Amino acid sequence: MSSIYSSPRFIHHGAVDGVTGSCHEYRISDDYGLLIDCGLFQGAEVSGSGSSSSPQINFPVTHIKALIVTHVHIDHVGRIPYLLAAGFTGPIYCTVASATLLPLVLEDALKVGVTRDTKLIAAFLAKINRQLVACEFKQWVNLPVLADANLQLRLQPAGHILGSAYVELRHNVPTNSSASKPTSKPYKTVFSGDLGAPYAPLLPAPKPPYAADTVVIESTYGDRLHPNRRERVKQLEQVLLHALQDNGTVLFPAFSIGRTQELLYELEAIMHRLRGQKIHQALSWDELQIIVDSPLAARFTDAYNSLKSRWDKEAKHRLKVGRHPLSFEQLHTVDSHEQHLALVQYLASTRQPAIVIAASGMCEGGRVVNYLKALLPDPVHQVVFVGYQARGTLGAAITQYGPKGGYVDIDGERITIGAEIISLSGYSAHADQQGLLRFVLGMKKPPQQVRIVHGDDSAKATLQKLLQEKGVNANLPLPPLYERGG
Repeated sequence: MSSIYSSPRFIHHGAVDGVTGSCHEYRISDDYGLLIDCGLFQGAEVSGSGSSSSPQINFPVTHIKALIVTHVHIDHVGRIPYLLAAGFTGPIYCTVASATLLPLVLEDALKVGVTRDTKLIAAFLAKINRQLVACEFKQWVNLPVLADANLQLRLQPAGHILGSAYVELRHNVPTNSSASKPTSKPYKTVFSGDLGAPYAPLLPAPKPPYAADTVVIESTYGDRLHPNRRERVKQLEQVLLHALQDNGTVLFPAFSIGRTQELLYELEAIMHRLRGQKIHQALSWDELQIIVDSPLAARFTDAYNSLKSRWDKEAKHRLKVGRHPLSFEQLHTVDSHEQHLALVQYLASTRQPAIVIAASGMCEGGRVVNYLKALLPDPVHQVVFVGYQARGTLGAAITQYGPKGGYVDIDGERITIGAEIISLSGYSAHADQQGLLRFVLGMKKPPQQVRIVHGDDSAKATLQKLLQEKGVNANLPLPPLYERGG
């Protein structure tokens, strides 16, 4: 084995030119490296150069000894099947909750994008389960043996979705390898993954690490602030009161994991508080139907329910007093594709008031597309976006052109946007600018460097400027040369 570098090297195989495709290599020597996440690109964010949409692994993996998963969103784990196909056989470290959720995510990804062969999928999932190493939060774990340096991992709550973590890595690096008695010093690195907003439903807020030499931090909302929890719940209530006056459908495009469960949690709270009251003369809150039209989301909600022990104090208190935040009476799920198509047609033709949550969150495929084709032309309906829309996605196009009365192309068909388009950015599961700054500046010992990833240019540049004004050495890394045509 080659000698340990005097400081680790960072190679970013994704999420440097945008907010998707997270994949970061932590190289410790010529023949020893780790990967933190291995996610798919979405929309126009297709590679480091934006030139290829292939999900194939275009970097060597023979030296990659382990994969660490921060959380199970597809833009952080979607390339794992291709990583295994490229020859990776090492352990996959993640939290206990993520170990439960990851096989569900990858099974769905394979069915949608690779194969419907049940035997192949079963074989792949069996392999994944053999490689998974479930870790408890806040406990140091020894990683595969590294000569001359005990490499350890600790996962800390990130508050983004259930099981999400930020990563702490520590090992010794040489300070004077040429001396008769070589010396070394500890080196610590933090990868933020996706940090959650404070007071997000079901999850405790992330706390800053004590110290680190290097921090690799996301910057999705590095140039924006979110309203607080009370304000955003009030916003949601006001949007629903406004939208349901027309008795149309209120459509929420939402990711099956994380956002769907957060919405259900907040909707249950609103209806619990307003039960018995009228939305308008012909409709009460008790009569309003909440529909989750996504078999995958339903499976994730079941998984969330099975992991109640890992909810935060507020959510556990609601359970204790007899409430069911994710499985309440007015909640209905749609299973079969036939039921889905019939419901879309029924809502489009009858204008029956309802709230529908359907995947995907950026409208890139999934059942939400059928709703959009049927409902977008009719001004009686509303489409409410509660998450980030990456450039090049259908969701981004709708939010851009919808308020202007424009149109979008869906499956080769021009769809005029008559429905009202509403964006509630405060409902993001990502930390805002203040939360990102708090994560870095709240450390007892400031880092030597901060590498800003996972954000659009404006968000990254704004966060960099604010950190530099506080005396932090913050930089914007580039993709590897082979992704820039070098």
